[in-house]
Amino acid sequence: MKTYIFKVELEEEEGIWTAVVPALPGCNAWGHTEEQALTAIQENTKAYIETLIEDNQPVPIEKKELEIPIQAPAVAVTI
Repeated sequence: MKTYIFKVELEEEEGIWTAVVPALPGCNAWGHTEEQALTAIQENTKAYIETLIEDNQPVPIEKKELEIPIQAPAVAVTI
């Protein structure tokens, strides 16, 4: 098993939270709360990575993972 960690960009607009993983084009999610958006992006990121692996595609690696600020939103999936 391997764990992948990706930075998440969160934004709230008019009561809707959106979450985007910049390193994974098209990997996004939304929710009525920050927690819902983060839960959804966790699930979507896992599905995205699983699909890449099933299709024998390379999994993008977040550049300099250690540079993600400790309090910055991030998602970790183990596959």
